[in-house]
Amino acid sequence: MINANPNFPDWHGTTILAVRKNGRTVIAGDGQVSMGPTIVKGAARKVRVLAGGRVLAGFAGATADAFTLIERLEAKLEQYPDQLARACVDLAKDWRTDRYLRRLEAMLLVADKSSIFTVTGVGDVLEPEHGVAAVGSGGNFALSAARALLDHTDMDAETIARRAMELAAEICVYTNGNLTVETLE
Repeated sequence: MINANPNFPDWHGTTILAVRKNGRTVIAGDGQVSMGPTIVKGAARKVRVLAGGRVLAGFAGATADAFTLIERLEAKLEQYPDQLARACVDLAKDWRTDRYLRRLEAMLLVADKSSIFTVTGVGDVLEPEHGVAAVGSGGNFALSAARALLDHTDMDAETIARRAMELAAEICVYTNGNLTVETLE
């Protein structure tokens, strides 16, 4: 994620990965938060369970901004129960058009038992073609590993997510192996 605010600290240190396979959806997130070359925290929890256990959300970016967005998403999920796509689109619309929300620096991965969406502040609500999505500094590493494991192994969704995050942590200096993993059956 490119930082649009030059006065904003250069925060890195998140990898969030969502994997869906055989009716199971998993979101995994590492625990590292870095500011420049310094690890500020190694055990942050960046994956949440929402909507009474029916939705998972993981975030990359500024924590307070992400919490604000997750609160807004929860309100949208109450407004549109069991309509994750509509809730995400409505959130993205508000995020892009509201003066306050437009300044928030975060990205969300949101999933239910049948869908995964990447939601951004520029109005994107993207559903991956292959049942795998990732955001954050190590997102591309985790995404690549998960795609390869998804297509070429018998591993279940959680095992794929854990192994892909492990591989991302070996490559990306802003990703650690302290994982939070949440699953929907």
